[in-house]
Amino acid sequence: MHAFTINGKAVDVFLETEPGAPIIYLNTFASEGQKVFESTRVTGSPPFTLVAISGLDWNRDMAPWDSPAAFKKGEPFTGGAGDYLRLLVEEIIPRAERELAGPLAWRGIAGYSLAGLFALYAIYQTDVFSRVGCMSGSLWFPGFKEYIFSHEPKRRPDCIYFSLGDKEAKTRNPILKTVQENTEKIQTFYQNKGIDTVFQLNPGNHFVQGIERTIAGIQWLLSR
Repeated sequence: MHAFTINGKAVDVFLETEPGAPIIYLNTFASEGQKVFESTRVTGSPPFTLVAISGLDWNRDMAPWDSPAAFKKGEPFTGGAGDYLRLLVEEIIPRAERELAGPLAWRGIAGYSLAGLFALYAIYQTDVFSRVGCMSGSLWFPGFKEYIFSHEPKRRPDCIYFSLGDKEAKTRNPILKTVQENTEKIQTFYQNKGIDTVFQLNPGNHFVQGIERTIAGIQWLLSR
């Protein structure tokens, strides 16, 4: 692994030395990248390079546009995803890929919760990613489903993975309770376009086995 920092973002690169391996960018909390990469090794996943980015301002960097707080005591969302995506594409990606052994098979983007929302948003703003992992994605985000249905990705994705906990929609919060319905509708939307996609329903709420769900999504992307 080698690590660097750009604009306060901590970037950990878990390098695969085999030429032509794919690379996946994972927006995450601190130290999760190591656990995810090691677990995929143990389970015998195909070789890949993982770039884990942490030190994120979640309600800004992962939010596509401004939106009120989703919780009573929560912070509002200040849509800075476009700014962060520019940093990712223009600075983080070139530096992370400087050490690669050769050309990439493909480049993917993945994330959990708001980072799953961002991963899906990213393909509507840039053509550098061809596979997407949206694990327990915050697809309740106001206006996002409508945005997906009315816009075209910058490139047609090869495949998209969706997952959710089976208790995530069982809440009194009127915003969050839409998450399963929205996720299923969005996944069906892509499926109807002939894109290779799946929706995996996992036991538990949003805060159960986040790392395990992330690993499952990445393994699916690698298996296609």
